[in-house]
Amino acid sequence: MVAYSFKKQFGPPILAGTKAQTIRAERAGRSRHARPGELVQLYTGMRTRQCRRLGEAQCVEVLPIKMDLIVGLVVAGDGWIREPGDLHAFAQRDGFPDWWELVAFWTAEHPGVDLFKGVLIRWQPLAPADALDIAGAA
Repeated sequence: MVAYSFKKQFGPPILAGTKAQTIRAERAGRSRHARPGELVQLYTGMRTRQCRRLGEAQCVEVLPIKMDLIVGLVVAGDGWIREPGDLHAFAQRDGFPDWWELVAFWTAEHPGVDLFKGVLIRWQPLAPADALDIAGAA
């Protein structure tokens, strides 16, 4: 099982099931990313006192990804995204309101990295908390 840590701002969209992917750099050495079919553990603040376990989900897809933040292009697997509406939808699946917010976040977190190559990990979305107590609603 592979664990992923997220900034606190991504906790609510992960718990709501609206963020079900993450973009990560390749891992080196013995460390590896999840593989399709494996469970992933999702946290905020891992390795801190504020660590919070958000849940577990099944990894459904791992794709190589390239993002060109200057041009506005995402290549994931064999597909590519360039249209503004599609870029916004991609960014929303990653927990951002739109593509420009993803670019602003990326620029702040990774100064000088305008062209990124890594992996896109997707998991089965977590069920929203209010959907978990279906039996109690009767």
